[in-house]
Amino acid sequence: MTDVVLPCRDEERALPGLLTRMPAGYRPIVVDNGSADATAAVARAHGAEVITCPQPGYGAAVHAGVLAADPDDGVVCVMDADGSFDPAQLPLLADPVRDGRARLATARRRPVARGVWPLHARAGNAVLARRLRRTTGLQVHDIGPMRAVRRDDLLSLGLRDRRFGYPLELLIAAGRAGWEVLEVDVDYHPRAAGTHSKVTGTVLGTARAVRDMSAVLAR
Repeated sequence: MTDVVLPCRDEERALPGLLTRMPAGYRPIVVDNGSADATAAVARAHGAEVITCPQPGYGAAVHAGVLAADPDDGVVCVMDADGSFDPAQLPLLADPVRDGRARLATARRRPVARGVWPLHARAGNAVLARRLRRTTGLQVHDIGPMRAVRRDDLLSLGLRDRRFGYPLELLIAAGRAGWEVLEVDVDYHPRAAGTHSKVTGTVLGTARAVRDMSAVLAR
């Protein structure tokens, strides 16, 4: 069984469609990160394990989910819970890690329709990815919120960021550790109806994420 960490805040509308599409052999762990809606109840009703992370921040939620993952299986996946990714594509990332082709597999978003990835968010991501390639030599083009890695490997990196800088810190640490990092194309869909992105949905949200990630690059 491969655990899938789903950091969540106010995703009650997206979770039913997401959790019912989870492939066989993949167990969802929903991390409720301060939701004001019925995220936790909806997740439980659809068979997910639910844990609560009172510390705000994307990195805090992911870290709590990784700690809750089964240490015996080894591989853990992380994916946004807003409906923008297809759980059926999780094996594209998990399989290369499981069979030793990569220590870390990370997603490169490929929008399936116009307007899925707003220009301000795409531009900020491109700038950070270019700086990352110069800093680490990793051939990565997206700081995407979907990845697979062995749980013990991830925890051994000692990542400290608990905000939006977490995905970038992971890539920097993996590059410095000499890991084989594989970037995999995945479909990027519109968010579930009735939901709103905390990052790409607004210029301010994107600016906050870029700020957090830039702070990580500056360390």
